[in-house]
Amino acid sequence: MQNIELIRSSLLAGELDERLREVYVDEARIDYNRERLLGALDRFRELFPGEEQVELYSAPGRSEVCGNHTDHQNGCVLATSINLDAVAVVTKAEDGIIRLISGDFPLETIDTADLMKQEGEQGTTAALIRGVAAGLTQRGYAVGGFHAYVTSDVLMGAGMSSSAAFESLVGTILSGLYNEGRVPSVEIAQIGQYAENVYFGKPCGLMDQMACSVGGMVFIDFADKAHPTVHPVASDFESAGISLCIVDTKGSHADLTPDYAAVPEEMNRIAAACGREHLREVPEAEFYEKLPTLWQETSGRCVLRAIHFFEEQRRVAAAVEALGQNDYEGFLRVIRASGNSSAKFLQNIYSPKDIAAQNVSVALAVSESILRDRGVCRVHGGGFAGTIQAFVKNEAVAEYKDRMEKIFGADSCHVLKVRPLGGIRML
Repeated sequence: MQNIELIRSSLLAGELDERLREVYVDEARIDYNRERLLGALDRFRELFPGEEQVELYSAPGRSEVCGNHTDHQNGCVLATSINLDAVAVVTKAEDGIIRLISGDFPLETIDTADLMKQEGEQGTTAALIRGVAAGLTQRGYAVGGFHAYVTSDVLMGAGMSSSAAFESLVGTILSGLYNEGRVPSVEIAQIGQYAENVYFGKPCGLMDQMACSVGGMVFIDFADKAHPTVHPVASDFESAGISLCIVDTKGSHADLTPDYAAVPEEMNRIAAACGREHLREVPEAEFYEKLPTLWQETSGRCVLRAIHFFEEQRRVAAAVEALGQNDYEGFLRVIRASGNSSAKFLQNIYSPKDIAAQNVSVALAVSESILRDRGVCRVHGGGFAGTIQAFVKNEAVAEYKDRMEKIFGADSCHVLKVRPLGGIRML
């Protein structure tokens, strides 16, 4: 624990600038993040008067790079943490009560002596906090109370996994305060998924939590979900002259849970028809041999989504190989193919319940018109609404940002960096 006033003084004097560079990567955003932290410290003091000894924790948002909707089929993905994050100012509480305020939202109070699922909490922040604490105790880790103020610039509903960042943040706090920081980042990710699936009530794979918790550009193989294979992938987009842009198309995620749930459900229908639980267990040759029957037993969309899965697995491997060889043109070709497959086969560009609302489709069409041979674009994250991702050659970034924001509004195009760190105790 450190004294708030000492942390403030160090921030103001620039003594922590090197730590800010390490965490946020972008030199141009040091002043912004210094002010964020100062504001968070001041807000914590207002909310919890008398608490002067604190720690600062951080967990990043994420961007899926390749492997769209394959993690829930025990597939492989390529993902990265980004330099937007959720930050918490925290002090330990000896009474076993978690008191957390996030932004302008009301106080959440969770008694760690009662971590049973509460039906009335489904879909709430409290459910995520209680679920993470419960997941830690089930794995034999200690939990306890704390006071926290959380501020986040990970955009909600923008495909950057604000909920996974929050789950990783809570898990990292409890690891730091009560377990000497010994809870592995992979386990924190698995616990976050458990909290979201069981306590929050949202079906999701593990990729979001893994990218937020582990950090950096990572390849993840979910063949054994209890023990996923995770390894870093070296990349240097700065030297390659390529920027990662995320465009928020301002589409609503309301009422899209059935659309998200249908993707794993339909892939699982194909697997079940082949006598397996997940598509990863189905030999591709067997799938194509049985395709005429599978089409009749399931549906055309089930078959198309299975085809996307098999092809996407090869693309993940090709993207990792291209980055390993510094072949960024080859990498861009893979990402373009992944985006095309998501649109044509996975079909997560818009919801069939509302065919008039095609923000993502418009953003992709306009992006292709702007970029041509200067970059590639694809749907980002779960899809159906929200954001697109574009890898843009630096000479085109200013034009791309300007033209996209004329359509989707000011600050809708975010130019981001790959963050090398996952969930951490920052100070």
